[in-house]
Amino acid sequence: MAESLYRDLLWLPRCAGDFAAACSAALEAPAAAGARIRQLASRALGDNDLIRLSRVIGRARRSGISLQPLAPFRLGLLGNSTTDFITAAVTATGPRHGFDIECIAGGYDQAVQESSSPDSKLNRSAPDAVLIALDWRALPLRSRVGDADEARAAVDESIQLLRAILDGVRANSGAVCLVQTVAPPPECLFGSLDRGLRGTRWQMIDAFNQALRESVAGSGDVIFDVAALAETVGLANWHSPAQWHLAKLPFAQEFLPLYAERVCNLVAALRGRSRRCLALDLDNTLWGGVIGDDGIAGIHCVQGDALGEAYLEFQRFLLSLRERGVLLAVCSKNDDETARLPFRHHPDMLIREEHIVVFQANWSDKPANLQAICKELNLGLESLVFVDDNPFERELVRKTLPEVAVPEMPDDPAGFARTLSAAAYFELPSFSAEDAARADYYAGNARRAVLQSSTTDLQAYIASLDMSIYFRPFDAVGRARITQLINKTNQFNLTTRRYSETAMARMEEDAACFTLQARLTDRFGDNGMISVVVCRSNEKGVWDIDVWLMSCRVLGRGVERAVLAELLRHASEQRVHTLRGSYIPSGRNTLVENHYRDLGFELCERTAAGGSVWRLDVATARVEDLPLRVHSDGFSRPVSKAVTASRAMG
Repeated sequence: MAESLYRDLLWLPRCAGDFAAACSAALEAPAAAGARIRQLASRALGDNDLIRLSRVIGRARRSGISLQPLAPFRLGLLGNSTTDFITAAVTATGPRHGFDIECIAGGYDQAVQESSSPDSKLNRSAPDAVLIALDWRALPLRSRVGDADEARAAVDESIQLLRAILDGVRANSGAVCLVQTVAPPPECLFGSLDRGLRGTRWQMIDAFNQALRESVAGSGDVIFDVAALAETVGLANWHSPAQWHLAKLPFAQEFLPLYAERVCNLVAALRGRSRRCLALDLDNTLWGGVIGDDGIAGIHCVQGDALGEAYLEFQRFLLSLRERGVLLAVCSKNDDETARLPFRHHPDMLIREEHIVVFQANWSDKPANLQAICKELNLGLESLVFVDDNPFERELVRKTLPEVAVPEMPDDPAGFARTLSAAAYFELPSFSAEDAARADYYAGNARRAVLQSSTTDLQAYIASLDMSIYFRPFDAVGRARITQLINKTNQFNLTTRRYSETAMARMEEDAACFTLQARLTDRFGDNGMISVVVCRSNEKGVWDIDVWLMSCRVLGRGVERAVLAELLRHASEQRVHTLRGSYIPSGRNTLVENHYRDLGFELCERTAAGGSVWRLDVATARVEDLPLRVHSDGFSRPVSKAVTASRAMG
């Protein structure tokens, strides 16, 4: 059963009707092609269905049919095996995650040559990311058993091979690399001794994987843990010697849908589209039974009861997700007071009210309540996962809100945690302290909202927050979080330009770049990093604002004016006379269409794509008073206190 969960992607709904006929009709209405293809991809697809859908996507591209609202993404693929079947599967799986993924595969077993040549097809395609898909057969892991020095040298040689590929990609395309760990074959020589005896294949693969993780850490590249995936489904199931010898397939073809799904999870994470909020039904989802009918004493949520313990185990898993930054919300058809009773009074309940950022319990339909949750959290629907035991409610949400992820749940609650984990909705390319604190940030926002609702004077409310803003240039400590914000922030993002962690490191050293990161605290706690700005000196005396983004959770507090004042302060110090900013519409950032106008910039031009270019004279610019304290640290020159605009925020 566990194998079929992963092999058949049991968290996805099954295909209904004639899939081949649906594919044939997908392009009949070209304006709706992208939405239709995403709908087709949203179901569990076998390898033949993946190939069929990938051909439809190929026809759309060749015919010049737009696949919007799917976001374009170009993925390179380098490996030592047959890659055609992988590229087709990834192409067809991408729309499920909101992407039109174009795959550019290198030649068979040509990873070093393709990565190191600036003129290779892969490097010339300017990929957004490159998947380095080597398996154990590509590595020179040969040693006499028991010879520690020889085993170490074999691992070092294998790591050097990998580094040569990574260095080639970085030098010639600048793309982020998705680097696979290596799944060992199940065949071993010494049984229980294999992993601990130097020079065995298992021991060297373990050592290689550990060295690989250390090499990738802090580089901006991302680990794709194929070794863990293979061990989860079973190494003997993952590897197919017959398919390798017949067609050079690096793993059993039946796991192709799972592999493609994991690749697309990582692509979504790179683009900031990991799910961030888990909305939960209550009856028969968080506990067994119906609280409105059975009462607190009658629901299954106690130790010593097999059914109750299954629900408690699911609650433990949910709290672990919360500890790593996933927001928990309630979406239930129930009376509010009745729904809250177990959270407040049941002695065995592990999840309490303080763990829930938004509590929607009423008799409205589930799609309306999910929209209300997103509105209150200022998140897009694509950030949401909805868990409900009722198949009617699940399908209603899928049809009404296709952006929301809605997993199929098993009948037995003992399988809830494993099913949700298998779906990998909350994949991250990296993890920071700010990610772990996200739930607390949003809980603080909820307390701020309560205060604001009791205050009619907005300025008095802002003043009561007792805010402090902290500015620093980009640095190694904040680099991973800065990269994450640049690649995931969509609404308050003036240009939506994306940069890798490696590019961030180069900006830190580039004298032609001015960089700024900002954190905000108030009396309810730390809001974390809330703004990132990059200015470039493309002509003397002018700073072009290449990146300006902010976290939507601090909107409405005037913080953007504090950021502008800090820019003006440093521009004046460095004898910059003009700030020039561009608004580039992305379809998701209309929120900031008038950002520069509202800050007093003068319109220079309107672009053909609906964007705009703005300018601000540094010498005459003024920023109105804001009730917050400003702290600047880490800049190469001391901050001048003579810049009127910035001092207005004392």
